[in-house]
Amino acid sequence: MLVASLAFGSCNKEPDESNLYTFTGETVESFIQKDSDLTSFNYILSRVRLDRMMASYGQYTCYAPTNEGVRLYLDSLWNDPEAVVPHNSMTENSLEGLSDSLCNDIARYHLTNGLYSIIEMGGSGATISTMLGRPISSKVDSLGQTVLNEVSVIISEDNEVTNGLVHKVNRVVPRSSRLLGDTFERLEEFSIFSEALQRTGLADSVAQSSKNIVYTKPADCTDTNGSELYCPTECKVGYTIFAESDEVFRANGINSFDDLVQYANNVYANAPQWYDYMRELGLTVSTGNDYTNRFNALNMFVAYHILYASMAQDQLVFEDKAGVPAGTDKWNYVNGADPYDYYETMLPNTLMKIWEPQPGKTLYINRYRTFNTLTDEVGTQGNNHQVIEHGVVIERRDISAYNGYIHPISKPLVYNAQVPNGVLNERLRFEATTFLPEFINNGFRYLYMNEVSAMNGGGSGARLAFPTDFFDGVVCYNGEQSKLRYNIKGDYRAYQADAFQGWGQYDLAVKLPPVPSGIYEFRLFYSPMGHGGMMQFYYGTSKDVQKMIALSIPLDVRIQETDPRIGWTSFYEEDDLGIATDEAMRNRGYMRGPYSFCGHPGDDGDTKTTKNCRGDGVVTLRRILGRVNIKQSEDFWFRYKNVINDDSDLKWQLDFVEFVPISVLDNDQYSEDWY
Repeated sequence: MLVASLAFGSCNKEPDESNLYTFTGETVESFIQKDSDLTSFNYILSRVRLDRMMASYGQYTCYAPTNEGVRLYLDSLWNDPEAVVPHNSMTENSLEGLSDSLCNDIARYHLTNGLYSIIEMGGSGATISTMLGRPISSKVDSLGQTVLNEVSVIISEDNEVTNGLVHKVNRVVPRSSRLLGDTFERLEEFSIFSEALQRTGLADSVAQSSKNIVYTKPADCTDTNGSELYCPTECKVGYTIFAESDEVFRANGINSFDDLVQYANNVYANAPQWYDYMRELGLTVSTGNDYTNRFNALNMFVAYHILYASMAQDQLVFEDKAGVPAGTDKWNYVNGADPYDYYETMLPNTLMKIWEPQPGKTLYINRYRTFNTLTDEVGTQGNNHQVIEHGVVIERRDISAYNGYIHPISKPLVYNAQVPNGVLNERLRFEATTFLPEFINNGFRYLYMNEVSAMNGGGSGARLAFPTDFFDGVVCYNGEQSKLRYNIKGDYRAYQADAFQGWGQYDLAVKLPPVPSGIYEFRLFYSPMGHGGMMQFYYGTSKDVQKMIALSIPLDVRIQETDPRIGWTSFYEEDDLGIATDEAMRNRGYMRGPYSFCGHPGDDGDTKTTKNCRGDGVVTLRRILGRVNIKQSEDFWFRYKNVINDDSDLKWQLDFVEFVPISVLDNDQYSEDWY
């Protein structure tokens, strides 16, 4: 029994879902009923029976529009000259003239499953998840008022009730029904970029809003304790577009569409010199006027502005989130670490880096400093860095469309030689929820347990379950024997506080992000755990299982960190801060977890010693899987296979992977930092 308890002692804690709800006294519904200025909104709630939910257990935030705000909204629907359906399907200009579908959309867009106070919506703003599945953006205007989606002003804030908060707003919160291309056409300040988006045909490439597939729930959607998990049956699609305004273009000598064409021709004419994908496939850049050619210079320029994931500006890097339980926000980054992430763009097989050098401050695209993940000083990021390119600043402003966001940027954004040779010539750490865009486009990456529990009818909020065909970048070779799960952000020793994982007699592969061509050391982050599995890893340039190559020897996740086969020690108790142990662990194929993020937020300890993933009392590790020669023009599929045939309840987990260029790893001047 002692051995068993030790074996299970190093696993991530199971999430605590107790006390998610309270219920005494006045509720959201009774508050609305008592206010004579909210009768119209209460009518809308009652039409779709959401008044009953607002009178029940839960944790909700309600943005309740006044009667005058509802009246103005009804007028706008009835008199909308661009409505696809006359009067937006209203039968008359009155509350009674609203269809049930409109009532449902209005009601759910004004309700959330989390608590969002006025403070949490202030500062640089927040992205608020709604019951409609489409977010609201908040900001503080020049008068100090909190405004939702640029229109609705909160006029009575933080009205506390036993099952949540009520904010009164002066207008119905507007939600766009226009796709990204149509949204651009109505933004006069982006006329040059909008014309380029249309003439390249890329407006059609960002016209999708869902996969138009109804997914079948797996036969087994239960958690480890037997409780039922929430499992999606539909999948949304979305995009993020970074765009230069006409003013920004003019400041850079671009005054017309023709000027932009010439600018793109100048930048991309010699792209195969640094764009490995084109060189490897023998492609040349077109500078003609067929702008729909994917390797026309203008098309390349616009495509590099588009991501396959729909994100508001405060979702571009994982930081904190309004409306979450106390103690679970902004704890993941420690010891001076900065939030950053990499995303794939619509320019084939290219990445951009989004970095926030000071949390809560400016967001940059492709900021570049020398030796970024190398250090000249043990235990710090070092003093050997020089900023070569400050990067493209992302304005703190959300322009929302039905299927994504537009973010204004400070200067022209290009994929030039500095991106693969500088920005991306560092230790590349990819979090699973960033390269599987279904997590982002369906809002799962940003959810917390209380929100998931509400989606799940008050049941478990600890995890999500997924159909095996939900992700384009995941293939399960043995059907539902490979269970797909997602640990919701919370009390885990995991990068960005979440993890893509599952159980079963698994055999699956995940498509990893594209990187510039070269030789890389490939690593997997994991936590030793008694209920972990033993897995063999493979990689290949396609998901064809017959063509994959084995990586290293099988990894037994059940082996504890102090086992001589790994040799982990408490680095902060050693005179050399663990340098000798680091080398010994590397020789065995292991590394400590990063110094840059911490474990459970409630744990005692100092972030420089125990409360980080390099020295945490419950340990995380990186497994070195070997060196791989990667071509940017080829896909990279990473396969997990359970090699314990007599146990179907052991776990696999994909939190993050690292690709480290050999030029970084074998640097003879500096060493890789702990971060």
